[in-house]
Amino acid sequence: MGNDSKVVGGGLLISLAAFVIVVTGMKLAAPLLVPFLLAVFISILVAGPFHWLQCKGLPATVALLVVLAVLIIAMLLIGSLIGSSVQEFRAAFPTYEAGLREMVDGIVSWLDSKGIHTSSNLLSSYADPGKAMKMAANVLGSMGNMLTNSFMILVTVVFILLEAASFPVKWRVARGNAEESLASFTATTRTINQYMGIKLLTSLGTAVAAFVLLSLVGVDYPVLWAVLAFLLNFIPNIGSIIAAAPAVLLALVQLGFTSALMVAGGYLLINVVIGTFLEPRYMGAGLGLSTLVVFLSLVFWGWVLGPVGMLLSVPLTIAVKIALEARPDTRWMAIMLGPTLEAPAIPEEPAAAPQA
Repeated sequence: MGNDSKVVGGGLLISLAAFVIVVTGMKLAAPLLVPFLLAVFISILVAGPFHWLQCKGLPATVALLVVLAVLIIAMLLIGSLIGSSVQEFRAAFPTYEAGLREMVDGIVSWLDSKGIHTSSNLLSSYADPGKAMKMAANVLGSMGNMLTNSFMILVTVVFILLEAASFPVKWRVARGNAEESLASFTATTRTINQYMGIKLLTSLGTAVAAFVLLSLVGVDYPVLWAVLAFLLNFIPNIGSIIAAAPAVLLALVQLGFTSALMVAGGYLLINVVIGTFLEPRYMGAGLGLSTLVVFLSLVFWGWVLGPVGMLLSVPLTIAVKIALEARPDTRWMAIMLGPTLEAPAIPEEPAAAPQA
């Protein structure tokens, strides 16, 4: 019994050590790993239209060129929107920051008049509203920098799509009886494809609604905040809050409290309609992940891979969970990552037969 415990403990320590080594390597290799992961998930996303065009009679080369043309146009459009808007916003940011500080000083003066004495520097250190706007600009800036690797991403997407058709045959030859692993791989790609496709459409809807809202209210840079809403909608739980904060603060500085309240209410309505009603309806039974795991995966992948890791946190965790389900010795980990399960029913003991 003691030897078995030592073996189990030693195996656990080895697994933890291997996990730490892998995570450290991923963090160090993030500049190379992030473009590759983006290429993989873009390939999964466009694989459906690529095969659909082939089913319509287009040769594989022509279908690939059509898909690449759409990707290039989308990247150029997003890159131009992000680049010009971020530069203009950063140039005007000191003016907005000064307005926010004046508002903080006004709040401090009002608190002093009510007998609550505090310091504007202390209040700004704990709740600096300018940090939210600066963080939004940094997120958009990092995505703009990522687009500089667009050539490498596109080339990787091309090779992945070209190899996708022959991959099952190669895997069967390499592994012999590989049907179970191929089924797991197919389930992974299908789940991620469904998630990314639905997220893409809902994020686009969120961006259009945010643009219309901000344009009607009159907030500066509506295109910038619409692109931010599109990108951050891929981040679960807190993405919509991060996307709304800078737009609300800018409306507060530029137009006043009433307009800021209208923007906040509009963002709340958009997120309730899309995030509470539309997404769950088309996502079906859900992602197969617990709410805590979704939040922790956001923190973990964001720490390892940066802002792009936050955007891809759910697909990456789904892939890890399905990979864990494929092995009997790691299936318990997949269960722990999954949603809440109902307790199994305890069978009732049969009643004792009456004694004669």
